[in-house]
Amino acid sequence: MDIEKKMIDAIQQGDLKEIQDLLGDVLLKVNPDMQYEIAGLLINFGFLDEADELLEHLQYVFPDEVQLKIDRATLLMERGEEDQALEYLMSIGKEEPEYPQVLLALADYYQMQGLYEVAEQRMNEALEILPDEPLLQFAKAELLMEIGRFSEAARLYHSINKDTEEIAGVRLVERLAEVYRAGGAFEEAYEFYTQALENQTSPDLLFGAAYSAFQCQMYETAIRYAEDLKTLDPDYFSAYLLLAQSHAMLEDNKKALEVIKEGIMRDEYDKELYLFAGKMSLKNNLPNEAEQYLRQAIALDSEYMEAILTLVSILSNEERDEEVVELIEQLEKDDFDWSSLSAFAALSYDRLENFKRAYEFYKLAYTEHKEDPLFLEKYVYFLIEDGKRMEAQQVARQLVALQPDEPAWQDLLQTFE
Repeated sequence: MDIEKKMIDAIQQGDLKEIQDLLGDVLLKVNPDMQYEIAGLLINFGFLDEADELLEHLQYVFPDEVQLKIDRATLLMERGEEDQALEYLMSIGKEEPEYPQVLLALADYYQMQGLYEVAEQRMNEALEILPDEPLLQFAKAELLMEIGRFSEAARLYHSINKDTEEIAGVRLVERLAEVYRAGGAFEEAYEFYTQALENQTSPDLLFGAAYSAFQCQMYETAIRYAEDLKTLDPDYFSAYLLLAQSHAMLEDNKKALEVIKEGIMRDEYDKELYLFAGKMSLKNNLPNEAEQYLRQAIALDSEYMEAILTLVSILSNEERDEEVVELIEQLEKDDFDWSSLSAFAALSYDRLENFKRAYEFYKLAYTEHKEDPLFLEKYVYFLIEDGKRMEAQQVARQLVALQPDEPAWQDLLQTFE
């Protein structure tokens, strides 16, 4: 077996020791064209150090070969040796035919550094030289998608898709589905996902189709795609929440709870699954089960506000005020923003006859609940009983403003005159 064949077999088998043993012979006995091909294969399989040895050798043999400088610079960037890579790229003049590749490599570098504006400038320079080059257009579309300029990215993907279905290993119909979904254009996304699924089925495509259908309120369709996804990949955890939510939107709360429990069995560390299980347990009149799920969600994230808020709501409705207060005071110690819980805290302290703390929380809650008559009713009577008539009068006026046809508030306001 010749050296080239042995090396290619070793690369494909991932045999690092054999690759290293053969590298010397490749450098000495294999022609430059084959050395270049082997370097590319090494890069594709992730053997960057060995590929760099070959490219460095080829650069020594062909010091003026521009393409080798670009390839070496790209490889060095992957290895984190940016300074040397930039030195190679900057040494290539604008007059070289390969200069658009230089600009694209620089754009990739700046994009990796988060310097998106500079990256776009380099891509635009390259497109001025080769305005109809699909690879450059695709690179710019990828950048625009990454920085959230979805409609511009979609236009470029559409333009490329007129002439080709696939570029750089990416099927454009799939990318169009992704960019429309990312931009919130779910009807367009759904159309492209269904087109993509005609060619091939994959978990990501099925999830994208299910999610887009859900956002378009096509819940039966979302269920169908999510079920197909669950069958194809039972460990695609996001499918369970989406499937449960779809059943819930169809008011099949029993099925929604069943699905979310199945999801928790697959992924016991996803706080969102526990939160939704808590909410569905409430819908199914299972408050004790709901509480358990919510506490598990909070155990996974002690600052999970939506779970905390739901749990406190349950505790407050059951007048378990000591537990509400205990939770509030723990959050205070942790310097957590519990302002959303102020109304519950105020009510619990009030019922526990800790009027000083109740007053503190009523005042905090008033800012967020000025438009809530139920809260204002509790607050105004608390203020009256606490002897704060001027403040009570202000809250009474707010009640009258919100419900001018309610005689009780008019009567209450008159008592202050």
